[in-house]
Amino acid sequence: MLVGESVIMQTLRHRIGRVAKTTFTVLIEGESGAGKELVARELHAQSSRHRGPFVAVNCAALVETLLEAELFGIEERTATGVRGRRGKFELADKGTLFLDEVGDLSATAQAKLLRVVQDRAVERVGSHTTQIVDTRIVAATNRRLGEMVGDGRFRADLYYRLSGVEIEVPPLRARPDDIPQLVAHLLRTCHAGSDVRINRSAMEAMLTYEWPGNVRQLGRVLERAITLARSSDITLEDLPDQVASRRTGGDGAAEDRGIDSTLRAWSSRYVRTVLQRCRGNKRRACDVLDISYHTLQAHLDYGEPDPSLNVRSAEPIAQDSVA
Repeated sequence: MLVGESVIMQTLRHRIGRVAKTTFTVLIEGESGAGKELVARELHAQSSRHRGPFVAVNCAALVETLLEAELFGIEERTATGVRGRRGKFELADKGTLFLDEVGDLSATAQAKLLRVVQDRAVERVGSHTTQIVDTRIVAATNRRLGEMVGDGRFRADLYYRLSGVEIEVPPLRARPDDIPQLVAHLLRTCHAGSDVRINRSAMEAMLTYEWPGNVRQLGRVLERAITLARSSDITLEDLPDQVASRRTGGDGAAEDRGIDSTLRAWSSRYVRTVLQRCRGNKRRACDVLDISYHTLQAHLDYGEPDPSLNVRSAEPIAQDSVA
């Protein structure tokens, strides 16, 4: 469940709805803990494949020697004592296969994955026949695959097959207005009960903290606070020091950021970050953000420009060229 009503989250939901109607391969990018798997599950739930299986694979946890058997399956009696079984691609037939942290795959694993992504054809270990699978692939990574291609750490041909349609999941610090709603949702998820409350100082501290671990970190902080709090009111003292110090003035710069943590300011910063990653190409940024040129320009005109990006010299686009 994607929680939040900020402009950024509304834009994300709109993009998910559009992409879900297609059968294209999707690449989801975002920081660890930002909710990439939730986006993948929403894509599956809103697609025509929603009655089919959703199979998630953590690529970072795949053992190199067992990768083929895990993804493609293995034939009965391939070796003594080995039982035949279907791989993840077959298990996801007529459904969605979610390849999480695909950027952590080794060069060998990338080569083995390439043909399957292209042809949707799998060959079990020990078999001489090829089986076609009807599986939609959704990949996710917390790394910048484009940069990894430039550094020679990720295959360019695999990257281009995965990145036809991209979805960027915003970090929690880019949408602080969603934090109160997220806190309420996470408290319900923790079965904390309606009597658990967050007092004003604690909430202000959570609003101004930057959350490097994103929503996942927020959930762990709340679990800790619920466990250690001396009453049903969670106070500043119940929060970890790194979160509480943002409210007590331990970091003057953080306090300044808190003053400026309005929805428009954060949205503007996020848009500038995306534009920078698009190398100043406004056409590409509009496509990634799924917004119009006028909306993009409104965000760029708000607040101070990012000194690392000269947005005024960024590539202009015709106003009627973006939906």
